[in-house]
Amino acid sequence: MICVSVTLHGMFIPHTNSLIEGTFLARYDRFIARVAIGNEEVDAHCVNTGRMEGLIRPGSRAWLSKVPDDSPRKLRYTLELLEIDGVIIGVNTMLPNRLAEAVIGSKLVQGMKRFSKLSREVSYGERSRIDLLLEGKHWRHWIEIKNCHLVYPDGGAYFPDSVSKRASGHLEELVKKVEAGDKASVLFVVQRKDGAFVRPSALHDPVFARAAGDAHRAGVRFSALHFDPGVEGFTYLGTLPVDFKAYAPQEIANFRDAHADSSGWLRRGKVSEK
Repeated sequence: MICVSVTLHGMFIPHTNSLIEGTFLARYDRFIARVAIGNEEVDAHCVNTGRMEGLIRPGSRAWLSKVPDDSPRKLRYTLELLEIDGVIIGVNTMLPNRLAEAVIGSKLVQGMKRFSKLSREVSYGERSRIDLLLEGKHWRHWIEIKNCHLVYPDGGAYFPDSVSKRASGHLEELVKKVEAGDKASVLFVVQRKDGAFVRPSALHDPVFARAAGDAHRAGVRFSALHFDPGVEGFTYLGTLPVDFKAYAPQEIANFRDAHADSSGWLRRGKVSEK
């Protein structure tokens, strides 16, 4: 069961465990974050397959969760939050499903309030599992959840921040569900408070951007859930619009280029992946 509460500022979803503050040092081999906790340096699991554009800044404040003492996991910590330019950003890409389920389960999302059953990780398509499936007496609603933590100075939260063939494949499967008479949605979960709208990124992955536009025209619904991450948990801020208006990718290329030195990861003893 997901624990939630309602505050004057909105719905609040606490972290499962208390977080430990440290200082971010580096990202290695994609899935390892080196973090200083006091005088000790630890390797933490970095749950993120993308480039984490603009977030790889040594010296940034970071917060980690720690696995239970009886866990057999080698990496004892998980990177949860980073503070960049005064904004706290959720970087654990396993969390959006939990956040979205909490909000949907509380009947706070338009078009997803009237259902009798909610299921997770249901098989669909050839090799895919849908994140959430809502069911009524005579209908089904397939929901794919996408994490978004890249926000540019224009206020846009852009997804993805690198090529994602898997995400494009999910859109094709959702179109098939709509063509079969079901409902289907993509929910972007924006894990930072400074986003104003969401855009499929034609700069980072033009194939995904085109597939998203095609899916939108085919009847797949797109929306975004907006969260303000904090050391105690996540405050739900409501929904953000998803912008499908045409734009030239070069309009945002200078934003990406400004992040060239704060994206990707290092291989142990080798150069950075850009």
